[in-house]
Formats: sequence, C-alpha cells, structure tokens
Amino acid sequence: MKLLLDTHALIWFLNDHSSLSPRAKSVIEHPETESFVSIASLWEIAIKMNLGKLDLGAPFETLFPAQLELNGFIQLPVNIEHLYVLERLPSHHRDPFDRLLIAQAQVEGLTLVSCDPHFYAYGSTLLW
Repeated sequence: MKLLLDTHALIWFLNDHSSLSPRAKSVIEHPETESFVSIASLWEIAIKMNLGKLDLGAPFETLFPAQLELNGFIQLPVNIEHLYVLERLPSHHRDPFDRLLIAQAQVEGLTLVSCDPHFYAYGSTLLW
C-alpha cells in the first residue's frame, strides 16, 4: 500500500501518540507499505514550531530529515501537476495544506492517512 500521511498523522506517529488509530499505525509500520510525507506537511510543522504552536521536543532541523529516514518515509515534493489539480479542487475545505495533500494524493494515487472528515468530500481514499 502507498500512503500519504496527513500532518497530524505524521506527528502522532512520531510521538507514538494514542490519537493515531491502531489500524493506521499498523499499516504505516507494515514492511511492504510505502509511506510518503509531503514537503507541505514539513512546511506546516516548521511554521507551527516557529509560531510556538507546536513543540516536538527538539528543533526542526534535528528532527527532519532524520525521522523520515529512521522510519523509511519518502519525502514527496510539490510539483506542477499537483498544482493543476489543486487549482481545480472544489472549496469544501479552506486549509491550504490539506488541499495540497488531497491534490498530491490524487495525482500520485496515494491513500491519505487522516482522521479529517473534510477529506471525504473530495472523494479521497482514506485510512484511519
């Protein structure tokens, strides 16, 4: 299975937080799963850490890309094809980071790991 972790799913996975569903954790940890992390999620984390809205216990540059490598996560860049789809998405949800993740998942054929109910409005394949 090929997954794209939503920002909260990534944070909860890295912190072994109980908010991450057991099913999502199990699939992420499965050896045949390819888990992707969007640069948009990393950007969102960096912004929230800078604003003091998120504390992960270590500086961003200490955590990333080390945690991605440690967990076998693949960094997903933003490319022009993602933006073509993003531009055409209906406005069911206003969060720009989430909308970009939805577009990336659609273009790349990835299952989103998220508990965000807004994603269903876009016909996204979700795992939770």
